[in-house]
Amino acid sequence: MKFLIFQIMIFIPFALGMVTRSRHDNAPALSKRLLRINLMTAEPLIILWSIWGLSLTREFLFLPIIGMGLVLVGMLSGRLLVPWLGFPPRTRASFLISSSIANQGYPMGGFLCYLLMGEEGLGISFIFTAYFMFCVFFVLFPYAQKVSSRSTYSLTFVREFLVNRQNMPIYAIIAALVLHGLHIERPAVYFPFDILLLASIGISYFSLGINFQVVDMLSSLRANLSLATIKFLITPLAALVIVETMHLDGYLRVVILLESFMPAAVYSVVTSVLFDLDAKTASSLFVCNTLIFLFFVLPALFLMRTTVLGL
Repeated sequence: MKFLIFQIMIFIPFALGMVTRSRHDNAPALSKRLLRINLMTAEPLIILWSIWGLSLTREFLFLPIIGMGLVLVGMLSGRLLVPWLGFPPRTRASFLISSSIANQGYPMGGFLCYLLMGEEGLGISFIFTAYFMFCVFFVLFPYAQKVSSRSTYSLTFVREFLVNRQNMPIYAIIAALVLHGLHIERPAVYFPFDILLLASIGISYFSLGINFQVVDMLSSLRANLSLATIKFLITPLAALVIVETMHLDGYLRVVILLESFMPAAVYSVVTSVLFDLDAKTASSLFVCNTLIFLFFVLPALFLMRTTVLGL
């Protein structure tokens, strides 16, 4: 029931975004403005509150490293396929970003960990995805900005990027870690976590709907097939090699393997929208990749969860 509710909360904003695009000429500008508002309000509050409430231990420190390793696997795989796709620079950048990051956070991967393993699985998934914001804000955003503006990396470029209101989620992570370091416990007060979470997800998928057109899925068939190969074959095989080599078992193993099957991330579209890359292609890749996951990969994982995940 919770999974169905989350899917409804994804579908309705997405459909509203598609309707908005057809009725308003300035819909893309609205999309970019809403995404920036989300980055400066709801998302940093969610991150600060959730990380502040975790019980951090040294046992799971290597999990974010593995998560970042899977990002590199996706990026390198995408880089190998880009010449075959023949994309122009901005479309190539959108494809590489889509290849790199996966929907491992609260809209998809984390929630599936909760469904299969309860609160312990969800907690481990939060630690696993701790790399995500740093990867997005310190690697992908600068890369997207460089491609979009054709600027070069310099001290001025780094300074302007770091002092940026769009980076509020990164500042929230740093603030939460400082609070942990100072041993300041999270207060036992009401916090509208669910409301902010649903609002943040709604804004993200509403923006996706604005930037998505059905015809783009057909025109990007080769790109969609290439991305599906990366997300549902190459990356899971890399994760399997990692867990077997490190002799991991229990929920650690399950979380790593499950998260390795996740489709393209919402942030792949967010990045393309914010930095004027190829948002249409990024949205098409995200939607098609997610549909393949929901209708084919996810049912297969549930049917073969004992064989594949060891549950």
